[in-house]
Amino acid sequence: MKKITIFLSFAFGILQLAAQHSHQSEHALTYPNIDGYVTLKTDLHIHTVFSDGNVWPTIRVQEALRENLDAISLTEHLEYQPHKADIPHPNRNRSYDLALAEAKEHDLLIVHGSEITRSAPMGHSNAVFIADANPLVQTKAEKAFAEAKKQNAFVFWNHPAWHRQSPTGNPILSDFQKELIKKGELHGIEVINSVDYNEESLALALEQNLTIMGTSDIHGLIDWDYTEKGNDRPITLVFAKEKSLESMREALFAGKTVAVYNSLLVGKSEFLKPLIQASIEVVSSEYLEDTQVLEVQLKNLSSSPLLFENAMDYGFYSSSPVFEIQALGSYTLRIKTLEEKESIDLKLKAIGAFTAPKESPVVSWKISVDK
Repeated sequence: MKKITIFLSFAFGILQLAAQHSHQSEHALTYPNIDGYVTLKTDLHIHTVFSDGNVWPTIRVQEALRENLDAISLTEHLEYQPHKADIPHPNRNRSYDLALAEAKEHDLLIVHGSEITRSAPMGHSNAVFIADANPLVQTKAEKAFAEAKKQNAFVFWNHPAWHRQSPTGNPILSDFQKELIKKGELHGIEVINSVDYNEESLALALEQNLTIMGTSDIHGLIDWDYTEKGNDRPITLVFAKEKSLESMREALFAGKTVAVYNSLLVGKSEFLKPLIQASIEVVSSEYLEDTQVLEVQLKNLSSSPLLFENAMDYGFYSSSPVFEIQALGSYTLRIKTLEEKESIDLKLKAIGAFTAPKESPVVSWKISVDK
């Protein structure tokens, strides 16, 4: 009986350790769901040694699991294969196949994708949710995009402001891209690529009704290029009905996204404002004794530091009108309401967020005063 008890205790201990085991690191990313949608954390522009990256596809899966991403796409260059002398691969689906096998036992969506790589004016574009990368290898760029459309791919324009494509650092919407948009062969645009945010690209996204994207375009290690420098990788938050490839694809075509890089958030107002609203929890609110100063405890539920400016008629007590709530951190706000209120509307301008070039949203929270 004693041996059985010892064995059961040992087995229970092993089960506890297994339950506690996680692939996630201390830099795991988290963002709240918004009303009616699941918030999916995605990076849809990634490279490995199967094009011009420096790591094996399985490493990309492991990095994504550590960072708590929901979906990634290994978008290898179709026309640029600098490692092919060492890693010949006539099958352009090989990178995807390896990543898919690595992610099989994990809750990570692998989106099949490739990068159509051409010089200006065509530029670089990612085609994701493809069925087969091999038919996209075409001599003429027009045929590559036509094939992507045939496969019902979601296509977005990569780093449109890249200085090697546009010396001014501003995107140039060429006749080629205009024709792609007209034919329904271009659906999104990167407003954040690697460490670069381009507000002219955001203007194009709004003008041409293109989905707003943010990507890491990672070639080296995420740790080396981002984490060790104190940054998170840029990602696209996709607001889908559920966590599935089809639901995610539908949301991308519908433009339901916010691009994120550290404290920078870029998206349409209809998705950016609910995201920021859901990211802040009002923990408590009560008046300081014998005063009309309302003390409000706020908690940031997201992995982005959020920078705010007071947008109320009420002033702050012992605080600048501009303040930051650290990622997953808390902040105590003291508001001079001049008379005791049962409730107030907390109105803050999210000055680290943009719904258009140089335009930041004002977000509101209804606060009931604790008795």
